[in-house]
Amino acid sequence: MMSSTNYRILQKQLRELIEEEPFYVPLLSNASALLYMSMDRLNWAGFYLMRDEKTLVLGPFQGKTACIHIPVGKGVCGTAVLENRTQLVKNVHDFPGHIACDSESLSEIVIPIHDKNGKITGVLDIDSPVEARFTEEDREGLENFVKTLEEGIAY
Repeated sequence: MMSSTNYRILQKQLRELIEEEPFYVPLLSNASALLYMSMDRLNWAGFYLMRDEKTLVLGPFQGKTACIHIPVGKGVCGTAVLENRTQLVKNVHDFPGHIACDSESLSEIVIPIHDKNGKITGVLDIDSPVEARFTEEDREGLENFVKTLEEGIAY
């Protein structure tokens, strides 16, 4: 199944947001809204930010209330940080140690975000109530979205 998301347009819109204000709080707030409104079949889109080397803390997002703290190495987000790679999970119930912040979530994609020195500063986390919602096309498009964020964000 092909993604219905036009990642080329999303990239253009994100670049415009970066030009308007690169400071991470408004940028990530608008980026989460952009993703949530542009992608179908989502129930959460947002960011977790590194509080210290062991913990992610909730950042700007769209959707239902969420878990506030996630230990590195735990759940899909913590695993993305530990392994420093995208996690594309077709069924969260099959993911060892999945943290159920929303019991309606069935699939998830998480992409690590790096600063200009390559250090992980957080993750982009997107959840869906539809099993196998995210495709390889979504992975590629969202990884490029994160690269644009990494290039333009100011902390």
